[in-house]
Amino acid sequence: MIHWLKQLRSAFGVAFLWLVCLIYFTQGFRSFVWTAVSYQLKDRLQLSPSASQFVFSVAFFPWSIKPLYGIISDCIPIGGKKRTPYLVISTVLSLVPWLLLGLDSTSRSSSLYLMIFLTVQNLGSAMADVVVDAMIAEAVRLEKASFAGDLQSVSWFAMAVGGICGSLLGGYALTNLKIETIFLLFTVLPALQLLSCALVEEIPASNEPLPELLDSNGFEEKSNDEYRDKIKSNTRRRKGKKKGRKGTNNVKSVTQKKKSKSLASQLFQSLKAATFELCRAFKQPIILRPMAWFFIAHITVPNLSTVMFYYQTEVLQLDASFLGTARVVGWFGLMVGTFIYNRYLTNMTLRKSLLFAHIGLSITILLDMVLVSRANVIYRVSDKTMVLFGSALADAINQLKFMPFLILSGRLCPPGIEGTLFALFMSINNLGNTVGSFMGAGLASVLGISSGSFENMFLGLAIQVFCTYIPVLFLFLIPKEATGVSAL
Repeated sequence: MIHWLKQLRSAFGVAFLWLVCLIYFTQGFRSFVWTAVSYQLKDRLQLSPSASQFVFSVAFFPWSIKPLYGIISDCIPIGGKKRTPYLVISTVLSLVPWLLLGLDSTSRSSSLYLMIFLTVQNLGSAMADVVVDAMIAEAVRLEKASFAGDLQSVSWFAMAVGGICGSLLGGYALTNLKIETIFLLFTVLPALQLLSCALVEEIPASNEPLPELLDSNGFEEKSNDEYRDKIKSNTRRRKGKKKGRKGTNNVKSVTQKKKSKSLASQLFQSLKAATFELCRAFKQPIILRPMAWFFIAHITVPNLSTVMFYYQTEVLQLDASFLGTARVVGWFGLMVGTFIYNRYLTNMTLRKSLLFAHIGLSITILLDMVLVSRANVIYRVSDKTMVLFGSALADAINQLKFMPFLILSGRLCPPGIEGTLFALFMSINNLGNTVGSFMGAGLASVLGISSGSFENMFLGLAIQVFCTYIPVLFLFLIPKEATGVSAL
């Protein structure tokens, strides 16, 4: 373990690893403050499950447009740098809303104001996530590609540790502290992240145009030799044109200045080129097909997590402290899932691992059905045991499903649009989650499931189990021989 960490430190540097781990730790620690938001909506603002779902869906929408942040950071350097300035901006956007929510009672007492501030906060968090993902994609490209899985594992481990700490402290904080105090305490991490941005040295972005990306068959980059030959050829032509024109150099210089593109025009052309290259890369079957499957896997399975939260707190009478403990167990499950995948499953084909994952997910929903039917009481299994075991199993299986795509997408990011392409993949995932949540809210509405009325909860879960197997029918979209370490 120590030797492994030393290798990563030698490959990427202490400052880079610290910043990556801190950002991911903060992402995980968000459970500390978002648990308080859930209770703020439910108890203080007294919103219904569907209304709470709407607030969360709107607030998390910035995670569904991550390619926009990627395109901007890839194409519009600030001070000659493409990453650290945007990391600073995003951190400020993450910090200020929690500060205002903690200090201003009006902002947290209105569902509209709360939704706006939460949306701005998620805008900053999503942008920071895009930037650090791009930095990781750049770091593991070329000679450091062998560290791709290791760096992703470190990132997720840091997020899991943050989630464990946030969940443990979140339950305790809700019992012993005011919600506004919780909001203010959370600002410590974004503030530390802001200071840490100064530790990372970024090489100024070059003004070279985006290289040709990938061909339609093999995803191979255009050869550097051909690119150099073009540069040399262009240089010789320019030198030839210069001969015999020394007397007109001053006039030509003035003309060139008049004809030079404005900064805005250059930025537009850069954004246009990045968008074009993104579309080219996205249309490649090795990227498009897995992304299409992953999106289908989300939108075909209704998400009833918000309804289950209301059921657990109203019917089972589970308190905030215990639910925080359940999230801790879930984060341990995520860590176990990450370890199992990297240790044993990296060479398994994606089709097989995703099939097993969906079978496992259906089992976790069956556990919820047992809980709702109260069959566990007959066999003297406590509600808390069922919730803890189900949380750990669900998070572990979801991670087994997610890890292959993280590694594969990171390795397929071509130079020039790392942030954009990786963000597009994650946005499809987030948008799918959002659509799945709306479908869950719609299913709950059709079945008449609401606060204080959970008679049809069992039927809703049964429908969810059935829907879990729909994505299995579309596994043909996944390349037959693709694994977590190979695109082919």
